[in-house]
Amino acid sequence: MNRRQLLQCLASMAALPGVTYSSQLLAAPATQNRLLLVFLRGAYDASNFLVPTASDFYYESRPTIAIRRPGNEPGSAIALNADWGLHPALRDTLYPMYQNKEIAFIPFAGIDDLSRSHFETQDSIELGQALNTTRNFHSGFLNRLAAVINGGKNDGKSAPAMAFTDQLPLILQGNVQVGNTALKSIAKSGLNEHQNQLIEQMYRKTALAQQVNEGFAVRQEVVKEMQEEMNAANRNAISTKGFELEAQRIARMMREKYALGFIDVGGWDTHVNQGAETGVLANKFEELGRGLLAYKNAMGDQWRNTTVVVISEFGRTFRENGKRGTDHGHGSVYWVLGGGIRGGQIYGEQVALTPGQLFQNRDYPVLNEYRAVLGGLFSRIYGLNPRQLDTVFNGVKGQDLGLI
Repeated sequence: MNRRQLLQCLASMAALPGVTYSSQLLAAPATQNRLLLVFLRGAYDASNFLVPTASDFYYESRPTIAIRRPGNEPGSAIALNADWGLHPALRDTLYPMYQNKEIAFIPFAGIDDLSRSHFETQDSIELGQALNTTRNFHSGFLNRLAAVINGGKNDGKSAPAMAFTDQLPLILQGNVQVGNTALKSIAKSGLNEHQNQLIEQMYRKTALAQQVNEGFAVRQEVVKEMQEEMNAANRNAISTKGFELEAQRIARMMREKYALGFIDVGGWDTHVNQGAETGVLANKFEELGRGLLAYKNAMGDQWRNTTVVVISEFGRTFRENGKRGTDHGHGSVYWVLGGGIRGGQIYGEQVALTPGQLFQNRDYPVLNEYRAVLGGLFSRIYGLNPRQLDTVFNGVKGQDLGLI
């Protein structure tokens, strides 16, 4: 192998999912609980998702982008209770799940980080570590959860995990071996057969030889499965795109192989012309709702053992800005879905939305701290004791909201 070939191979390796993750070859037990965390990167506008319909202040603060109170007019909010409504773009997807008690919402949720920086806050959430201490940037909280579920082992065999992303996210970095692969482009391998052979030659006599070979095996297996699905899609003339199709692929892998999963969905930074019942944000809600419904349907009978948590780095300003959008805020709304949850309710500590209740006179306050909320949820799903929970979220007492 000459120098040019070596450099080409090393560059290609950066795009190769699963090279070092032998645990991917193992299937998750059929009865094992599944957890998928969906991260909405960009800070979605929670006030137009879970609409505070009882708040006159909301309508005063959003003269052009507020969602109308529940009523008979097209585009009005869907009443969930006396205080809250759901964006109308979700009438055919999430609302039936709410009626069937398969989804619940937690307003005023988030992190105490006040930077309002996308990257800093995303990192802080994914690490799940205290903000006022030296942090370990090689230890994400889902990786620590996998370690606890695996009984302290680092092979991921008891709870194999997968990030459905181009690169391994911070949230799943750590001692447990975790793979990553973006299913939206799984059939487009960054390596041809000649490059595969060169890489195998490079590592043949090293300690990494077995892991490299298993990595190639994982990719070939996933590509085969996804190609079969794509062929079936062509015959059945499936016309939907984006997150809905990817969610179906993720469900297939989670149903058969993985107990822990992570996916991020971008494009939620709506500073300009975000719209109200229609527009940019409404379209994103509609597509995300279709994707989550497709995920539920594709999970089949495993849906009863599945929990999906949807979060974002922070919320957005309560008042609309001068460009008919919203700016970086603080508190947000989390979603919890699943076949075994106590859905159809709005959970957590809440406060009436009046001018005096806003954080710094601009944002939702954080009343339900994310580590406490997730810690309580994880404790319920996996039966974690206080010591185990402390491994996942050090120094945090879980907030049991009664979701499970």
